[in-house]
Amino acid sequence: PASSSATSPMTAPAAAPPAPQRQVLVGVALAVMAAVMMTGSMLAVWALQRRDAIDLQGSWLPDSVSIPEVPTNVMLMAFIGICIFGQWAVYSAKHDDRGHTILALGCTFLVALLVINAQAFVYTQMNLGIGDGTYAAMFYAITGFFLLLMIVGLLFTTVAAFRFIGGRTADRELLTAHALYWYAMSAIYAGIWFLVYVTK
Repeated sequence: PASSSATSPMTAPAAAPPAPQRQVLVGVALAVMAAVMMTGSMLAVWALQRRDAIDLQGSWLPDSVSIPEVPTNVMLMAFIGICIFGQWAVYSAKHDDRGHTILALGCTFLVALLVINAQAFVYTQMNLGIGDGTYAAMFYAITGFFLLLMIVGLLFTTVAAFRFIGGRTADRELLTAHALYWYAMSAIYAGIWFLVYVTK
């Protein structure tokens, strides 16, 4: 009798891996868009209030209030460093350089902390109470929201750093989202710096 040879069943080719969803990056992008829109809305109200005050009183900034220019300018320059360090973290992670990634995140954290300290110094030098009129209410609403976003950024940087310290070096999307957050914060502060601290 003819011998029958065993044949292996035909197997379907392996399916392609699913495309990355990038939930973290998309979520952070939506969050920073909301933060930019919120800050832009408050700055628009600030500009309208400033125009009305100048038309009625000839001045928007109270006579007893003086804005220290050095710390506000230092904050603006500090954001250049934050963006550089944030992008350095992305670059180092892509090249599997865990040490430099953690160092870049640490530098980002320290410079962001400097910005918060400088904003607190501005508060102490202005001697402006929250209830001291429309200018004070708007000033603390805008800068207070900015400080809240800075604290969120510090927490974001801390989480990213601890994930890399813990060995999760393949999580590069998180660092891209982290850099995007600080780019958005730079744009937000640039608007605050010009409208609140420069034009007064």
